[in-house]
Amino acid sequence: MRPTALPDFPWDSLAGEKALAEAHPDGIVDLSVGTPVDPVPAVVRAALTGPAAGEPGYPTTHGPTALRAAIAASLVRRFGVSEVDPAAVLPTIGSKELVAWLPTLLGLGPGDVVVIPELAYPTYEVGARLAGADWLRSDQPDAAGPRRVRLVWLNSPSNPTGRVLPVERLRAVVAWARDRGAVVASDECYLALPGHADPAPVSVLHPQVCGGDHTGLLAVHSMSKSSNLAGYRAAFVAGDPALVASLLEVRKHAGMMLPRPVQAAMAAAVADDEHIAAQAAVYDARRARLRDALEKAGLRVDHSQAGLYLWATAGQPCRLTVRDLAAHGVLVAPGEFYGAAGAEHVRVAVTASDERIDAAVRRLTS
Repeated sequence: MRPTALPDFPWDSLAGEKALAEAHPDGIVDLSVGTPVDPVPAVVRAALTGPAAGEPGYPTTHGPTALRAAIAASLVRRFGVSEVDPAAVLPTIGSKELVAWLPTLLGLGPGDVVVIPELAYPTYEVGARLAGADWLRSDQPDAAGPRRVRLVWLNSPSNPTGRVLPVERLRAVVAWARDRGAVVASDECYLALPGHADPAPVSVLHPQVCGGDHTGLLAVHSMSKSSNLAGYRAAFVAGDPALVASLLEVRKHAGMMLPRPVQAAMAAAVADDEHIAAQAAVYDARRARLRDALEKAGLRVDHSQAGLYLWATAGQPCRLTVRDLAAHGVLVAPGEFYGAAGAEHVRVAVTASDERIDAAVRRLTS
């Protein structure tokens, strides 16, 4: 597919369904966007307003060594990845901007191909469009044939499906990409929310996947979901030292840097595992209640083992299901937002408060 102008922003198309859901006597339960609603951890808030808040000078694009070392240590401690050089860690202004600009930052252009999952976060495609590159929606990178694949996106646990890719699948994609000199970028924003997936989600930087060699690999992490820092725009990318150095050089020229207080907040977040486990447990409980309610309402839930979303179908066009649920005051996202393969599914976020989740459960099961 050739690059064209950017598509309309998908969620703008839900205005009618949102108005319908808002008209419910008990108010809307908005499960259409995965935005956190739970409190920012106290340890993070304290760091944000600490000494770094009084520093008047510019922050660095790379961030302080102490922050990058703390991030690297957290990856090893939490996810068992191969040891990460702190120099190969780069804070980003949230993960979405990194996803959107990565093809451009890597120098992709016309004739280059970005392979994205068949069901995928829309910004992967937007990134290819911004770079003027081609893109291919496929879970099989070799479907590109002889074309010049420069970048392959992985996403596990998946947005929108909650699907977890096994080690064998990740390892096969890494091997395929290395044979062709392509970069593998793994969107691991939901890795800290493993749910009850079996097998458990694994990072592309894990030795069982990459053999302890990070060459050609980038792992993208966000603190928005696991630490409730969506408003802080706190994220990072780590992996191949040469690739990260190249990204850093461009980002320095472009002035793409995180505020110093946010960098301090990130350091506090990656040093504290207790709040991560507590937040994951909250989402697990909400996912279980919503899944049961959706199934009792006659929908089938596919995948949805981990992450923040339930991937459900009523066996009809997704927009009809969105409308049906909106009539009960529950707003969800149509699966078509994520690709043609989602035409009969809806994505249901578990990021509402417990009170709103319970309201949705009552409406779905009454």
